[in-house]
Amino acid sequence: MQRKSGKLKADNVMGIIFDNRLVNIGVVERMNNQGPAEGAANMESGSRVFVYEVVGLRQNRESDQTNYPIRKSGSVFIRVPYNRMNQEMRRITRLGGKIVGILEQGANRTLLTNTESDLSSPAPVGVETKQNTIPATSSEAQGFAKPPAKDKKGDTMTQAKTKHADVPVNTYRPNAPFIGKCISNETLVKESGIGKVQHLKFDLSGSQLKYIEGQSIGIIPPGVDKNGKPEKLRLYSIASTRHGDNVDDTTISLCVRQLEYKHPQTGETVYGVCSTYLTDLKPGDDVKITGPVGKEMLLPDNTDANVIMLATGTGIAPMRAYLWRMFKDAERSVNSEYQFNGFAWLLFGVPTTPNILYKEELEEMQAQYPNNFRLTYAISREQNNPEGGRMYIQDRVAENANELWQLIKNPKTHTYICGLRGMEDGIDAALSKAAAQEGVTWSDYQKAIKKEGRWHVETY
Repeated sequence: MQRKSGKLKADNVMGIIFDNRLVNIGVVERMNNQGPAEGAANMESGSRVFVYEVVGLRQNRESDQTNYPIRKSGSVFIRVPYNRMNQEMRRITRLGGKIVGILEQGANRTLLTNTESDLSSPAPVGVETKQNTIPATSSEAQGFAKPPAKDKKGDTMTQAKTKHADVPVNTYRPNAPFIGKCISNETLVKESGIGKVQHLKFDLSGSQLKYIEGQSIGIIPPGVDKNGKPEKLRLYSIASTRHGDNVDDTTISLCVRQLEYKHPQTGETVYGVCSTYLTDLKPGDDVKITGPVGKEMLLPDNTDANVIMLATGTGIAPMRAYLWRMFKDAERSVNSEYQFNGFAWLLFGVPTTPNILYKEELEEMQAQYPNNFRLTYAISREQNNPEGGRMYIQDRVAENANELWQLIKNPKTHTYICGLRGMEDGIDAALSKAAAQEGVTWSDYQKAIKKEGRWHVETY
């Protein structure tokens, strides 16, 4: 898609070219051919605010210079004043993003839509490994409701926006976070493992924060950034069920890896701001919490569903929440309305055996429910794929592609992918080969199950 921006001849009119169509922002020409919106030209440009819907923000040369990587995101909503529209468009382009919708705030009218864009992954913009840095203009950070994506017939594209309309969102926002306390900070990587990964449990007593499996919360680290401004929040997937690890509705847990990398120019070791703050927390320390946010990674309500989970590293966080809800005895005892009797399959990629996060929990559940839970590891530095290279999760998917494909075809099957974005191409290649044996084009089929709300992805 080519997109250019610029001013038209009239001083109070602005236009952009989107998919080879001129969108007149000042006069507001609707993309559905219903004509100009009445009265738009009479509004004062200086007071008008627009909301950009952006997809595809990712790591690039510019973001490499920051102290955190930028994630390949789903839809992000950014508030933009009229007089900064072109500047913001250029910034989004530099970050690899694509504007798929423009809404004039308060005017209840859509100026620009691209209905065929993939809007199925409402992931936020920035990450420190699993945690996300939210710009001050993000709608989820500031509480602006995200409209459901529509297909050409007006139907919602994601199950989350309709079926999960009652899911709690943004109970606490960045300007008024809940101050929780760290209860515990436990090491997850065993001796001789790689990196620092911690399981953190926070006390929510006295808060109104309710959440469900598959959501995220924001953490605001103390201090200021390199520009002297207060640190922005980062998002982390919740690793506990709605009842918490204590199953008493008073806690929430995270799985956090300390970000550590070599600066590309100086070669010095750089540590992530928020991840280091969290992994160093002591019991009793205060922590600023926002949210919850997210509806894309929620479990289906039906208890006889098939649930395929593909995770790497700390991408195990939401999967742990799912599995506790499905199989933990204490959880099942308080969930009379949800007694899982379907089939769950976790394929988990890690570098070494000591890096298998929650290993004892996972294997205990597998032993207790052998007919309902299948556990498959891909241990890259200890196992080889058929070609003699390292065994990554995409290699395990290829190894089991035919069986996975048969499961995916079942309308009761939901697939969840969380972790490093690099696994996606290999997963697609493996499933493409399996689908092609039946004359099915995987890319088309994948789009269809995304639209049905059965393909859930959160990668970075």
